[in-house]
Amino acid sequence: MSTSLLEIVDRGDGEIVLQRADSDSDPLLTVSFSDEARIYIMDNSLEVAKAMIQAGIQAAAVISERGDAEAEAEEPQETPRVLH
Repeated sequence: MSTSLLEIVDRGDGEIVLQRADSDSDPLLTVSFSDEARIYIMDNSLEVAKAMIQAGIQAAAVISERGDAEAEAEEPQETPRVLH
């Protein structure tokens, strides 16, 4: 699998996107702040969005690692599990 360089771009319209740097494809992630939120965070929307994106990536990595460990430890079941 090839890796792509990602960039965080402030579109200037209240949206901050995570996108591939080498492509004109749709954004991978969009962070949008309401007018009320922008007033609260003042001129720090880009920094807040960066922190949100970083936290999301870290959480996804932890979930993935946990899922891999659980999958390895799991014994095959004869009947399907039902989650409610």
